[in-house]
Amino acid sequence: MRQNILFKIREANETDIPIIMDLAKKLAIYERSPESFGATAENFSKWGWGPNQIFKVLLAENIGDQDPKFIGFALYYFTFSTWTGNPTLWLEDVFVPEELRGNGIGSALLNELAKIALDKGCSRMEWTVLDWNEPSRQFYFNLGAKAMEEWTTFRLTSVELERLAKS
Repeated sequence: MRQNILFKIREANETDIPIIMDLAKKLAIYERSPESFGATAENFSKWGWGPNQIFKVLLAENIGDQDPKFIGFALYYFTFSTWTGNPTLWLEDVFVPEELRGNGIGSALLNELAKIALDKGCSRMEWTVLDWNEPSRQFYFNLGAKAMEEWTTFRLTSVELERLAKS
């Protein structure tokens, strides 16, 4: 729903952790998996701003006088492609609350990520999307993204990781 929102995209800092967590919890609800959200402020602090930082976050901040103040986020990190020989920007999560979609917030977050990717010498920017999330899929297709349908994402969780490490 278009609301003519004035906003800016900025890099998050450690004091933004409660905001990031709030938006991430809303994402978990949207993705029909709120029970899976187990991140803590300590996790975000350690891995986002500690000496072994592995991710960064962009925040979309409402600079108008309407609420809410924070209207979207994108959490990302870098991987490496053995095929291209260059880094890849991996978009772990991007989220704009449903009631704020259509205001260019998601596009602005992805635009900023594309600039970061190019600045870091990335030859790719990749992410996953749930099969049932047709609005997001169409949004990404409209950006020119291609679905990598021949690839299947695999996951080991902590129990399986421990079992594998001990084998």
